[in-house]
Amino acid sequence: MPIEQPNNTILDGAIVTQLMLEVNDIFYVNDVKIPREAPQDTIMFVGNLLLPDSEVAYDMLAERWLKHQYTPMLRHYKRKVALVAQPGIVDPQPSNPWINLLVGVLTVLSIQFTGALYECGCIPSTLEEWNGGLPMMLAMMSILLAHEFGHYFAARYHKVDVTLPYFIPLPAPISPVGTLGAFIQLRSPFKTKKQLFDIGVAGPIGGLIVALPLIVWGVAISPVNALDRQVGSFLEGNSIFYLGLKYLIHGQLLPHFDQYAGLPLYQEALYILSGVIPAGGGADIHINSFTLAAWFGLFVTAMNLLPVGQLDGGHLAYCLLGERARLFGRVLVGLMIIAGLVSWTGWLVWIMLVTFVIGLGHPPPLNELADMGLPRKLLAYTMIIVFILIFMPAPLQLL
Repeated sequence: MPIEQPNNTILDGAIVTQLMLEVNDIFYVNDVKIPREAPQDTIMFVGNLLLPDSEVAYDMLAERWLKHQYTPMLRHYKRKVALVAQPGIVDPQPSNPWINLLVGVLTVLSIQFTGALYECGCIPSTLEEWNGGLPMMLAMMSILLAHEFGHYFAARYHKVDVTLPYFIPLPAPISPVGTLGAFIQLRSPFKTKKQLFDIGVAGPIGGLIVALPLIVWGVAISPVNALDRQVGSFLEGNSIFYLGLKYLIHGQLLPHFDQYAGLPLYQEALYILSGVIPAGGGADIHINSFTLAAWFGLFVTAMNLLPVGQLDGGHLAYCLLGERARLFGRVLVGLMIIAGLVSWTGWLVWIMLVTFVIGLGHPPPLNELADMGLPRKLLAYTMIIVFILIFMPAPLQLL
């Protein structure tokens, strides 16, 4: 019997019957609905799963509906379960790896040039000057490769279709390290929160495994010098971790400002973290291009862990909060606007990127019923603590 949809088109009852018959040993149907604001020919079966394991049930549903060109989705619905039949299946087409190689080579050259420029203070023209950029290039590419291939191998483990990394070359003076980072494209949807979490968290963990020893070594070899307030001088931003690391290695809060002498340690630390730079003299570590790359690796990791949209942190927030993560992201964007107006104007650029490119929403996994389990939840909370420790309220400050 034909079923009338809200948009007054007619859905053939034969396909409804066929889909129901395919899954009658997996899902018990109490009701059939046509969801509003869904693609045409979408059907929602309301009832209960007949199998205890929703992941096993989902794989069986997907296999049986494949010949009908329908993708199943499992949702919570008014204390029951909704089995949504969405027309169409994802059939990813192979990407062109030569593009990944091209932008990768351009990024290597861009970082090498920027590192050489940083070290010699000139446009590199000799082999020796170009070689000066090698430490920055090796450090930066190691961190980016570890981050992106963390995502890549986690996706391959879960059989989620994914591209190779796309690196983003951006030489100085636009970027202080010659790149804006890298990204991969997921070409098939997540089935469960487990997949979403594992793929999202693998990148930051991979990047941190490489970045942390590099930043420790970089801070250890960086001398403490008087602040240089010449035109164009800047201070790299501080996080709780970076500030504490400098204190542990050099025995003082850095940067140190003469005007802060005599302040309680906690108050001086709060001023430094907030990016409040007074006039007058002071001291800070003088970082080379290698250490700058390691610092930027921590900065990029913190930005990726922002719990907004489809950033890595947005994946973790969605796994913990579900649809409430959207509201949380909007609140965070509001705080970023305030920070952009009173502290670092770069936050306003990030707001536009997050809002108009990445987006504040997050698509649900195909199987919303499967729980990601206690170990992953504990790791998610651990990554929240990591984010707080490496987050930089004022990443770059002109002296």
